[in-house]
Amino acid sequence: MLKEKGISLSPRVYFITVLSYMALGLFSSLIMGLILKTIGEGLLTRGIEATMLVTVGEQAIALTGPAIGVAVAFALEAPPLILFAAVVVGAFGYEAGGPAGSYIAALLATEFGKLFSKTTRLDIIVTPLVTLLIGFFSGKYIGSWIGTLMTDLGEVIRWGTEREPLLMGIFVATVMGLALTAPISSAALGIMLGLDGLAAGAATIGCAAQMIGFGVISYRDNGIGGLIAQGVGTSMLQVGNIIRNPWTIIPPTLAGALLAPFATVLFSLESNPAGSGMGTSGLVGPLMVLKTMGFTTEYYLAVGILCFVAPAIISYLIYRVLYRYGRIKGGDLKIDY
Repeated sequence: MLKEKGISLSPRVYFITVLSYMALGLFSSLIMGLILKTIGEGLLTRGIEATMLVTVGEQAIALTGPAIGVAVAFALEAPPLILFAAVVVGAFGYEAGGPAGSYIAALLATEFGKLFSKTTRLDIIVTPLVTLLIGFFSGKYIGSWIGTLMTDLGEVIRWGTEREPLLMGIFVATVMGLALTAPISSAALGIMLGLDGLAAGAATIGCAAQMIGFGVISYRDNGIGGLIAQGVGTSMLQVGNIIRNPWTIIPPTLAGALLAPFATVLFSLESNPAGSGMGTSGLVGPLMVLKTMGFTTEYYLAVGILCFVAPAIISYLIYRVLYRYGRIKGGDLKIDY
């Protein structure tokens, strides 16, 4: 019966596919809104009229919950009535438990809504009614608890990074960097955890190292197109190659781990949740660091070195060593894009 209703109960679907679509919802609302608002505010300080950009950005940020709701429902291939109701459910969940609350509320509401979809002649009433009610109660009583738990965990990570910036910086950069390249959403993870401060700065460096590192070390196999696709797109394109040859993950991961202390100890770089798991994708990570720290020459240089130049050089040097000893061979990093 569950299969007929399109309900898989698969952890892979719920924690990989759905989180990936949730990240798209976040990018289309919260992250893009922050980018537009930041650009607009920057132009206003220079006397350039950009109120519209600020307004659009604020509206996009305000609709983060609905965007998550519809993204989750779309990932679960929800029927139209459930998909449209998920817009409201996402708002319920976001109000109760933030991004994690939206995710839980939309996921449970969608799956329960499928059970009732097209089972009666009153489908147009029953299906959205069930979806809305399940979404409201799951958001209020489950999503809020999950949201608080994720926020508390993020607070522990932030607290630990502030007190032990060297070791925790390395840990956060490594874990978030690996999450970015793995088939899960580091962007959704960073936002649900509410990573900010030094922890978000370290996460940004780790994620940037993965993207820039893979783009550079695979240049021989993929050319300029691969460099751009990975450097400002996603290093997730390398997942298949990593599974075939795990040595390929080492250069960018070590680069992120080596650079994290420079970010947390030397420059004390901070960021916000929206930028923590994005790396250089769309240049969101560097932009959010600058938004947090200030658009000054010092931080432009720090971001340029730690997010772009240093990861490229270190990743390439480590790659050459592994290539020399035959751990990585020509064609091991070739991608289809």
